[in-house]
Amino acid sequence: MKKTLILTLLALLPAWGGAEALQQPKKESPSARELSALADKLSDGVKDRPGIKLAVLAFAYTSEKPSEGPVVVQERLTTLLAQKKDVTLIERSLMKKVMEELNLQASGAMNEETVKKLGKLLGADAVVTGTLNDTAEDESEVNARVVETETGKILAAASASVKKNWKDGAAVTVKPPQDFGAKPLVQVAVLLDTSNSMDGLINQARSQVWKIVNELVSSEKSGSKPLIEVALYEYGNSALPMEKGWIRRVLPFTSDLDSVAKELFALKTNGGDEYCGQVIKEAVDGLKWSPKADVYKAIFIAGNEPFTQGAVSFQEAVAKAKAKNIFVNTIYCGSRQQGLAEQWKAGAELAEGDYANIDQSAQDYAIAAPQDDKIAQLSTRLNDTYVARGAFGQSKMAAKKEMDSMTLGAGASVASERAAFKAAAPAAAQAESSWDVVSALESGSLKRGEIKKDQLPEELRAMDKAKLDKYLDEKLTERKKIKEEIIRLQSERKAYIAVEEKKKSSVNTLDKAMIETIRKQATRRGYKFAQ
Repeated sequence: MKKTLILTLLALLPAWGGAEALQQPKKESPSARELSALADKLSDGVKDRPGIKLAVLAFAYTSEKPSEGPVVVQERLTTLLAQKKDVTLIERSLMKKVMEELNLQASGAMNEETVKKLGKLLGADAVVTGTLNDTAEDESEVNARVVETETGKILAAASASVKKNWKDGAAVTVKPPQDFGAKPLVQVAVLLDTSNSMDGLINQARSQVWKIVNELVSSEKSGSKPLIEVALYEYGNSALPMEKGWIRRVLPFTSDLDSVAKELFALKTNGGDEYCGQVIKEAVDGLKWSPKADVYKAIFIAGNEPFTQGAVSFQEAVAKAKAKNIFVNTIYCGSRQQGLAEQWKAGAELAEGDYANIDQSAQDYAIAAPQDDKIAQLSTRLNDTYVARGAFGQSKMAAKKEMDSMTLGAGASVASERAAFKAAAPAAAQAESSWDVVSALESGSLKRGEIKKDQLPEELRAMDKAKLDKYLDEKLTERKKIKEEIIRLQSERKAYIAVEEKKKSSVNTLDKAMIETIRKQATRRGYKFAQ
C-alpha cells in the first residue's frame, strides 16, 4: 500500500511542475525587491569606504502623520544592509540610548549639526536617513540617503516605491510609556524659575539634587528599590523665546542623574515673566508619565512671583495633572504669607500637593561630615572600574569626570551625596550600562558572549577570552567592595548630619521642603522609607 502511494505521488509531479517546482524558493514581494534594490544602491554609493559604520534612523513622513511606516522601513533597511559584507551597523539599543540623550525623536529631519553630534557619540561614520511620502492609498515613496557625520556630505542617495503594509493614523497602536515592569518607578519633574532674582534657588538646587534623590533611593516597594526618573524645566527667563512663554524643557525624563546635575550647573538667571500655569501644563502634556496609578509621580515648581500670571490658568493646568495621578507641589521663595497671598498654596491643594516656602538666600545649608574625605577617595577608585564602550563610552566617561570636578567644586558634602547615589541606586547602573561594559554586566543587560572587541579600549582588544574574563571579574569584584564601603560610610554620615542639623537653627531650604513632601506622598503610593 505504501509503495503504491509513493508511485502515485511521483506520477503526479509533472502535473505540479516537477521536482524543481517543489524546490523553488518563495518569491519576494515587489516591495521587498524594491527595498532590496534601494539597499544595493546605498551600499554601492559607499563601496569605496569598506567597513563604514552606519546608523539607520527611522524614516519620517513628510506630512508628519502618525504611522508605523517610519519604523517598518527602518527595520527592513537595517536587515538588508546588515547582509552587506563591507558595512557595519551600529547596535539599535545603543542608538536608541544616544537619541534619548540628545532628546531627539526616532524620526524627523536631521540638521548638519545634529548629524555630527549623533555620529560622534555613536562612533558612526554616516547615518542612513530619509523620508516617506504616500503617492497612492496603498503605495509610498521612500527617499533615502547616506549622510557623512563628519562633514554632512551626502555619500549616496536612492529612492523606491513600495506597497504599504503598515498602519497609519488613528489605527496605529501607541505603546504606553515603559515603567520597567515589576520594578517600582518614581517620576519627578522639577520646574525652576530662572528669572533674575532666583540665583539662590538655583544654587540650592545644584548643591542639594543628590541629597534629594538619595532620599528616594532609600525607599523600597515590593522589596525593590525604585528606578528614578527626573525631568527639568526652566521658566521665567527672558533669554528664552517669548512665543513659548519664556519656558524651556531642559531635559525629558531621564535616569541619568549626572545629566540633570550638569544642566543645573549650566542654568543662568535672567529677568522675565513667570507663567506657572503654562509650565505646569507643558510638563503634564509633554513628558512621558507612566499610566500606572501606583507610580509616585510628582511635579515640584519653585518661584517667587504670583501663581496667576500667564494665559494658562493654574487651575486648568493642575487639574490635568490630577487626572494623571500627578501630585503638584509648590515652593514659594519668600515669606509664607506672601506665597499664600499669591496663590501658591491654592495651586498645590488642587492636586493634593504640598505648599512650602523656603529661604533661597540661605547659604549655610551643607554640613561637612568626617566621612566625606574617605568617600571622595572611594569615588575616585570607583572610576577605575569603568570600561568604556566605543566612542560613545569615551565621551560619557569624559563627561563623568567633568561632573566629578563640578561636584567637588560645589563642596565635599555634594560630592559625597553623588557618590552615595552611584553606589546605591539601581538607576545609576541602568543609565551607565549603555556605555560601560562593567555596568552592563552588573545590571545584566549584557552577556559575556555579546561583548564586541572593537568597542573595547585598545589595551583590552588583544586579550583572549580567558584573560578578558579575568580582567572584568576583577573590576566587578573591586566595584562591589567599593560600593559596599561607600554605602556603609553614607549610613554613618547621615546619622552624623541628623545630629548636627538638630543643633542648628531651622532654616527652610529646597531639600527640606522636597524631602518631607516626597516621604509623605510616596508612602501614599506604597513606598516604604528607612526611619
